[in-house]
Amino acid sequence: MTIRRSAIGLGRLLRLEHRSEPVLDRRRFAGRMGLALLAWAILTLAGLAIGMSGYLYFEGMSVPDAFVNAAMILSGMGVFDDLKNANAKIFAGFYAMLSGLIILIATGLVLAPVLHRIMHRLHIEDEHSRD
Repeated sequence: MTIRRSAIGLGRLLRLEHRSEPVLDRRRFAGRMGLALLAWAILTLAGLAIGMSGYLYFEGMSVPDAFVNAAMILSGMGVFDDLKNANAKIFAGFYAMLSGLIILIATGLVLAPVLHRIMHRLHIEDEHSRD
């Protein structure tokens, strides 16, 4: 099975180069990093929206209070306000677990292109030193 290679475009930015291919130029790498940061932002905003919705629904918080509580849990800082409702506490527990996954996934999305570039450069340098 062959992969169709496009000269420029989204497909080229998403497809990581094979070890036999040259390292991606800086412009395309910047595009790849831009896509990774965009994916991070979308994932973070979706997580924030889930948290705010839950706090608004289960605890009846105001929008600013729901925002600060969701942002604090999503950032790993912990709960800002004490929750009074048992359903809100259960939601907060599940939301904290979801937030942990979001942090791990987002970190992987942003670090993957950087680590791939480093490993690719080291592999190319290793091949050149064998010659």
